[in-house]
Amino acid sequence: AHFSVELFQLEPFVADEYIERLVWRTPGGGSRGGPEAFDPKRLLEEFVNHIQELQIMDERIQRKVEKLEQQCQKEAKEFAKKVQELQKSNQIKEAADIIQKLHLIAQELPFDRFSEVKSKIASKYHDLECQLIQEFTSAQRRGEISRMREVAAVLLHFKGYSHCVDVYIKQCQEGAYLRNDIFEDAAILCQRVNKQVGDIFSNPETVLAKLIQNVFEIKLQSFVKEQLEECRKSDAEQYLKNLYDLYTRTTNLSSKLMEFNLGTDKQTFLSKLIKSIFISYLENYIEVETGYLKSRSAMILQRYYDSKNHQKRSIGTGGIQDLKERIRQRTNLPLGPSIDTHGETFLSQEVVVNLLQETKQAFERCHRLSDPSDLPRNAFRIFTILVEFLCIEHIDYALETGLAGIPSSDSRNANLYFLDVVQQANTIFHLFDKQFNDHLMPLISSSPKLSECLQKKKEIIEQMEMKLDTGIDRTLNCMIGQMKHILAAEQKKTDFKPEDENNVLIQYTNACVKVCAYVRKQVEKIKNSMDGKNVDTVLMELGVRFHRLIYEHLQQYSYSCMGGMLAICDVAEYRKCAKDFKIPMVLHLFDTLHALCNLLVVAPDNLKQVCSGEQLANLDKNILHSFVQLRADYRSARLARHFS
Repeated sequence: AHFSVELFQLEPFVADEYIERLVWRTPGGGSRGGPEAFDPKRLLEEFVNHIQELQIMDERIQRKVEKLEQQCQKEAKEFAKKVQELQKSNQIKEAADIIQKLHLIAQELPFDRFSEVKSKIASKYHDLECQLIQEFTSAQRRGEISRMREVAAVLLHFKGYSHCVDVYIKQCQEGAYLRNDIFEDAAILCQRVNKQVGDIFSNPETVLAKLIQNVFEIKLQSFVKEQLEECRKSDAEQYLKNLYDLYTRTTNLSSKLMEFNLGTDKQTFLSKLIKSIFISYLENYIEVETGYLKSRSAMILQRYYDSKNHQKRSIGTGGIQDLKERIRQRTNLPLGPSIDTHGETFLSQEVVVNLLQETKQAFERCHRLSDPSDLPRNAFRIFTILVEFLCIEHIDYALETGLAGIPSSDSRNANLYFLDVVQQANTIFHLFDKQFNDHLMPLISSSPKLSECLQKKKEIIEQMEMKLDTGIDRTLNCMIGQMKHILAAEQKKTDFKPEDENNVLIQYTNACVKVCAYVRKQVEKIKNSMDGKNVDTVLMELGVRFHRLIYEHLQQYSYSCMGGMLAICDVAEYRKCAKDFKIPMVLHLFDTLHALCNLLVVAPDNLKQVCSGEQLANLDKNILHSFVQLRADYRSARLARHFS
């Protein structure tokens, strides 16, 4: 076979030369004195073998030729088809151009004379339009962007162009909503269309805007309706949560779509679409919000009082009740029974946190769902509900109950728990103030409602502070009352005028020990119950009253020399107790009292010197005299002479 391939390579092919070359190559085939003698058998054998090889080669070549011919025919058919399609599409384009012009001309022809012609043109125009739209539809399904562009360009001058756009919008949404999140699906769809719409249409921004309008008005609108209508009447909490969530997600989607070119004023365009979906829900949003907030707040409070098995009593305002309360506050007279609250403050931080949390969510929804022009007014309405339920129904009620629970100043072993009310009320004020600043102020800061809110807050806090002040004042009176009881029960006349002057252990009296223990306990309680300057103010007031009590108490006794020493020891202990107050003025009062007590024991000859000393020099002479008069030896002419 390799011989024949080499022999065929020479061109042009001549049979005689081919045989001649074959003979010469065969051993024993030569006749002109070659190396071997002529061998006809061998030559014949070679020819037979060679003919067989040529036949095999002929069959192979024939098969190859047939294959190539088939391929050639197939390609020729496909090429012919393509040419035909191109011609056809071109005729479409040409036919469209012609029918478009004919249609325009036909508009000018009078109907009575050319009705048949006009009818034929209209029919042809309609048929061609339908064919083009069908062609566009098929091209879109096949994903042939270039063909879609060609057909859209032809249809641009036809009335059915908008139908072509509708077809595109309908088909590009097929299979677009497969996830759980319709808003995410819509965003992905619009991003995909935004990338391809410019390759198909000459007015891509209009087509994209129309798609977005379709998505909002059909898909999103029905989804929102389905989510809201179901719980609108039955579950206000769920309705408000859903409304906030859906509105937020819709506006977030709108923000993403702002990146695209949608024509001139896309902000207004998208706002109108959002409004069209939500207008029926937003119109009465604040009524639903305030209605829900009131019922929810009332429920939180009721649940709390129920847990305490407490039936809220109505706090008297105005009339006899108010008059009684004012008289009681000013005079501390027992007008009617005071309530025994068993140490219950009727304030709950958990209740407060729940009320503030509900209000915080209401402020957030109000911010998002209110029309900007209504926002300050709506926020104010929410604030007034917070004031009503947190400040009036809960804190103010607890203050009134606490005030009614303060016993009269002459009660024994009184439970002075009002300081617990003060402590909890202070904590709640801070939480209330924080929400006012964090959540209400941003919504009203640039509106006339700001001054109204600040005024309301000021009034409510002043009203409560007045009640706290009244309660603290009466509590301090009760503390002094308790101390009076201790002194009355524990202090004996013989404490300061012992029967045996020579056998007295110099130390403070039992009454002093018990009063100091009681005072230290109250000072600690005041420090824990209040903060800032309030602690100093209240301790100053208690310190002054404490000093007045001890001063007046000491005036009731007559003092022997040894009794005077005991009184000085007591006052020194009271002075130590006063140091705990950390109020300079209170300490100064007890320093002076300690110096005054020296007048009870000093030798008569030294009285004038002591009275003119640093601590007593500025005191009224009557005060000094009143202490000197307490001495058991005062009536002796000698002492009176020395003092005068």
